[in-house]
Amino acid sequence: MAPKVDENNRVLATNRQARRDYELSDTYECGLVLQGSEVKALRESKVQLSDAYARVIGSEAWLVGLRISSYSHSAAFDGHAHDRDRKLLLHRAELDRLRHRTEQEHITLVPLSLYLKDGRVKVEIAVGRGRHKADKRQAIAKRDADRDADRAIARAAKYGD
Repeated sequence: MAPKVDENNRVLATNRQARRDYELSDTYECGLVLQGSEVKALRESKVQLSDAYARVIGSEAWLVGLRISSYSHSAAFDGHAHDRDRKLLLHRAELDRLRHRTEQEHITLVPLSLYLKDGRVKVEIAVGRGRHKADKRQAIAKRDADRDADRAIARAAKYGD
């Protein structure tokens, strides 16, 4: 029998390029202020997260560049704006900490994934510093070296070398 898919807890979209393009440190789980048609479109996974970023303006956090396409069964007049900025829901202490870090350290807030948690849409954002081309090469080389070491260990365990 196939495993049951939990509709209230699943990943809707991920930003795979973020881990390659940014050196990530702290992560935060945020809620999103959405309209009804946006939630329905998200449940159909009609979202593009790759060009999105978060920004702290005043005492609020906003998700900019998140594109949510139209819901398949909505009428033309009842839809939502595809590219509007969406408010992030964070605790006041987290907002103050993020505002301070973005002003002082010149870092970026990068969304990593968009998911459902107990029926509510959440976004995971990370504090990141952009990588240069040489940094990306070093990260790839380190990952390859780690992978080779893991293979050697597994081979030794299997064949008893």
